[in-house]
Amino acid sequence: MSNKDLDFIRRELFSSLKDIKPGTKANWGKMGPQHMVEHLADFFDISSGKLKFDLITPAEQLPAYRNFLFSDKEFRENTKAPLTILGDEPLSLRKQNIEEAIIDLEESVSDFFKYHENEAAVPTVHPVFGALNPDEWIRLHFKHVSHHLRQFGLKSYT
Repeated sequence: MSNKDLDFIRRELFSSLKDIKPGTKANWGKMGPQHMVEHLADFFDISSGKLKFDLITPAEQLPAYRNFLFSDKEFRENTKAPLTILGDEPLSLRKQNIEEAIIDLEESVSDFFKYHENEAAVPTVHPVFGALNPDEWIRLHFKHVSHHLRQFGLKSYT
């Protein structure tokens, strides 16, 4: 894990989200801004063990996924999670507005750090990348969040 990735998650993520407006159009994909924020919160909830999914990647393919994780490659535009996880359409919105969704995301990010401070030896499973330790999750969160900030034309560094 790099300090850049950690700093990005702790600070830059939320300073970037302050610029998003409910009507902001995505550069690609079907999600609206609030869908994206709620999606990020779910992703952090997976990393802290609050949401659980089975591993769907065959064991022989995991090394290639892990190589991507530690590479400098970004997620491509329109990268989709496997349909068995999210489906083809954005999930229904759960929060009243984007401000509430951002507050929920802040809680999910905080819960991720608290969980891994207390349970550092217990990796949590990402359905595609497999069991990840805190440093691996931070790397994946950096790539994933950067991808979605680019999706909405928000500040990010990669």
